[in-house]
Amino acid sequence: MTRNTHLVIGATGRTGRRIAARLRLLGTPVRAASRSSRVRFDWSEPDGWHTVLRDVDVAYVVPPPVPGPAHEFVARAEAAGVRRLVLLSGRGADGWGDSAFGRHMRSAEEAVRGSALEWTVLRASNFAQNFDEDVFYAPLVEGTLALPAGEVAEPFVDVEDLADAAVAVMTEGDRHAGRVYELTGPRSLTFAEAVELISRASGRSLAYRRITPDEYASSLVGQGLSRRDADDIAAMFVLMESGLIAGTTDDLASVLGRAPRPFEEYVVRTAAAGAWDGR
Repeated sequence: MTRNTHLVIGATGRTGRRIAARLRLLGTPVRAASRSSRVRFDWSEPDGWHTVLRDVDVAYVVPPPVPGPAHEFVARAEAAGVRRLVLLSGRGADGWGDSAFGRHMRSAEEAVRGSALEWTVLRASNFAQNFDEDVFYAPLVEGTLALPAGEVAEPFVDVEDLADAAVAVMTEGDRHAGRVYELTGPRSLTFAEAVELISRASGRSLAYRRITPDEYASSLVGQGLSRRDADDIAAMFVLMESGLIAGTTDDLASVLGRAPRPFEEYVVRTAAAGAWDGR
């Protein structure tokens, strides 16, 4: 029997749902798995992994939120006959020190890179879509995005580009094997500059305000996050201020054979769809 099923972990998330759709359009058999999918996958329920991995050739993996489970998953993938793993990771993950973000990303990378399988790691910068699909969205549409980010710029990457890159890596054979790609947008912007572009394209008066990490963590707790999770997210901004991930790379262009989408394209596309029209 020919193994050609492509497994997408986190298939209802920002990257997974885009990757699954692209693979289906190519005629590739897809097994879309997540905690809320018909095919259930949960990092805390390893007893169900054997069903998810059955007859899988290539797997796209979003790392677990804590260190550890990725090693067991990779071992089971090897035993199940999976040939290739494509791991989503964070830009500069090996330089994030002892932060929670760094620990769980490094643990997943170590599991994948230490395996006997073909593997590729996609280390992505902050997503442009964070401004309309994630934690930045609610405060932004209220009028002010307050974050502990200063003048250090961020090369926001468009998730559409990331999905294109993931599909290329999953389907193009061996040329991406053993590679770690640092994926960025074509230029870096401060958060204040990003919000200004969104304000202009949407026609709304939107502002950026810098706050302290403690203030930001408290605001996240007010939105329902645990204090631990809120402190971890706030710590990520402190690490970003080091400038570790402020620069751009050519890796996305190398994978795609074209330039990555600029942030302005994302802004125009998203504003035209009415994402920031308010409530």
